[in-house]
Order: sequence, then C-alpha cells, then structure tokens
Amino acid sequence: MSGPPRFPLGDWIDEHRDCRYNLAVSGMRGSVPAPPWPVRRPPETVLERLHEELAAYLGVPPGRLAVAHGASEANGWVLGFLRKKLGRGRTAPLARFRFPEYPPLFDGARAFGFRIGSAPGHADLAVVSRPRNPDGSLWTTDELGAFAEGSRSLLVDETFREFAGVPSVARRGTPGLWASGSFTKFFGADDARVGFAVAPPGDAREFAAYVGLVSDEIAPASAAMALALLRRVGRIRRQVHRVLDRNVATFRAAYAGSKPPVAPLFFDRTAPVTGRSLARRCLRSSVLVCPGELFGTAGGVRVTMTRRDFPRALAAYLEVRGAPPAGSAGEPRV
Repeated sequence: MSGPPRFPLGDWIDEHRDCRYNLAVSGMRGSVPAPPWPVRRPPETVLERLHEELAAYLGVPPGRLAVAHGASEANGWVLGFLRKKLGRGRTAPLARFRFPEYPPLFDGARAFGFRIGSAPGHADLAVVSRPRNPDGSLWTTDELGAFAEGSRSLLVDETFREFAGVPSVARRGTPGLWASGSFTKFFGADDARVGFAVAPPGDAREFAAYVGLVSDEIAPASAAMALALLRRVGRIRRQVHRVLDRNVATFRAAYAGSKPPVAPLFFDRTAPVTGRSLARRCLRSSVLVCPGELFGTAGGVRVTMTRRDFPRALAAYLEVRGAPPAGSAGEPRV
C-alpha cells in the first residue's frame, strides 16, 4: 500500500484491485458511462442551481440541504454537529448500530467521541445504512422505527437508495431524522466528488451555520457534473438496470430460494470457513471479496454485483467457496 491509510475497507479494496475478478467495488463506475466533464467554465450560478435541483430531487426544502464532497464528509458533518450539541458530559454519548454495517459510519462515530453499542433502549444516536451495506436489504419503515426507538436522533445513510427506487426518508421532515447520500454508487460518479446531508427542520439553520464553519464549497466543475447527472437520471437508471438485471438473474440461479438484494451487494454468511479465511483463499485465486470483520462482524464476506463480468466473477468465487445451500444469502437480516 502506498500513501497514508484512509480506512480499512478502502485500503483492502485498493491493495487488491489487481485481482482478475473484483467482487468488492460497490459502485457503478466503469459499468455505466462516466459523467461528462464540463467543456467550458461553469456559470457562477451552478452551485445554487445544483442546490435547488438536488433538493427538489430529494423532495426537501433547499434550506435543509447541505452539499458535501462525498457522503463520508456529509456523515462526518452530522456526527460532529450532533456530538457538539450533546456537550461534554461525564459519559460519552451512545451511538447504536446493527452489525454488519458500513465501517466509516461506526468508525466515524467513535472518532467523534461516541460510544458504540447495539442493544435496544436509550441511545443518543442511532445510525444505519438504508439499503443496508453490506447485505443489500431494505428495512421497512416499521423496522427502521423499531431500530431507532429510544434514540434522540437517527442518521440514515442513503448512499444506495436509488437502486431500491424508494423516496428519501428525509422528505418526511421527522424531528431528529438526518439523511445523507452520494453520487458515487448508482450514478458511478466518483470523479464528481459530490455528496450531501439533509437536516431535520428543527436543526437546519444551526446545521447550516456549522457546515459553513467546517467546510468549503465543492468545485464548480463538480457541481456541473452532478447537475448533469440529475438531469439524465432516467437514462442512467436504464443503463444501470441493463447491467444489474442480468447480474440479479445470475444471483437467483446461484442462490436458489434466496431473495435478491435491492442494492447490488449481498453478505454471504454461510461459507464453511470464516470471512477472513475465505477472503484470503479467494485472493489466491485472484477473486476479491471483502471480509466481514471490516463491517464489524467476524464471519461472512461481502460480495458486490456492480460489474459487467459479475457472472464470470461469481462463478470463480463459488468455485473457491463451494456451492451455497439454498436460501443462504441475499435475505434481509434485521
């Protein structure tokens, strides 16, 4: 590995990116056309236009929206803001998670001074990805409410929301409910470097002031790229589904009886060896998957479905793993 470490999941993927079969990359970059770079300097109003059109796309008032350089930055803003509001008491505030979970969420909460737990009852903050990363399931409104019960605030990372075709939870305007998202997964727009956070109505003004202190505006070129993507979302959806429909059919055939995930990833828990051992065994066959310990759990591996060569890659993975029993992966696990 060269350069400073970023976070363990990203480092794992980058360290082994030369594997012949990549079942670790979770975005559509390389599988759908890249977003267009502006051919001329964007107008000065491009940031304002992105703010307005992104808010309309999400179904929220523009005053509740903050545009970031990515979802991880947006989540960091929310975690920092909420930690500041909670003050410095004797006991660190508690953030609730359901594991396995996307690691920057719980590692970020820990870095901002939250204690990490998973038990029901009182919590200062509940945090969840929806659809779930790594298992690709979509919690219902009732499941989301049950998870958040007893918490003062709820942060929902909706980075994979477009794959599920559901509206943002932020449009409800529920007190204490925060949402975040990104253009990197469904849109395949890693180069745009655009994400966002949506504050609940009661915190919007104070949050905007906080963001103004801790951040810089995104580059006009990035805003122009994101704006172009929003305006062609229907075309992008067709491009995404041309890839994913075939990959989901491949998943159905391999994991007979399992419910396909709504996002292009699933968590395989039933291999006869542990997650790290299986991931290492896969590497020896030039197959890249992500061990469950990166997501806060000892067993299982995350397998992604975003690449065009997924049918061949899955066959190579199953040759190492062994044929899965019916109904062994892809089921929502709450």
